[in-house]
Amino acid sequence: MEKSLKETFGLKSADPLRVSSLSLAYIGDAVFALYVRTVLLERKNGSHGDLHHRTLPYVSAVGQAKMALGLEAVLTEEEAAVFRRGRNAKPEHGAKNASTREYHLATGLEALFGYLYLQDREDRITELLKAGMPYAEQ
Repeated sequence: MEKSLKETFGLKSADPLRVSSLSLAYIGDAVFALYVRTVLLERKNGSHGDLHHRTLPYVSAVGQAKMALGLEAVLTEEEAAVFRRGRNAKPEHGAKNASTREYHLATGLEALFGYLYLQDREDRITELLKAGMPYAEQ
C-alpha cells in the first residue's frame, strides 16, 4: 500500500496542536485554495480565466475574513481555539489589499483549515467551506 503525502513526509503522526499557528496557516492556505477551486469546478466548469476570477472573492484575505466571522458560531471549542491561535499569531507581513484585522481573521481561518487537514478531517473542511462560502459572497 502506498503512503499518503503526509505519511511520506512524516506529517501523518504530527500532533497538529504542536505545529506553530503560522505553519498551520501556511498549509491551510493551500488546502483552502484547493477546496474552493474544487467546489467551484463542481458547481460550474468554465475556462481557466473564469474559474480563476470566481475563486478570487473566496481566497482573498477579505473574503476569508468574512467567512471566518460567519463561521465562528458553528466552530467546536477545539476549532475555535485553533482559530484564535492563528488569528493572534504575529505574521512577518500583512495583506496588500486588506486591513490588519481582516488579515488576522484570514490567518486564523487558514490555520483552522491546516489543522483539520493534518487531522484528516476532510469531511469537516468541506462542511465548513460550504457553510462559509456564502459569507464571502456578501
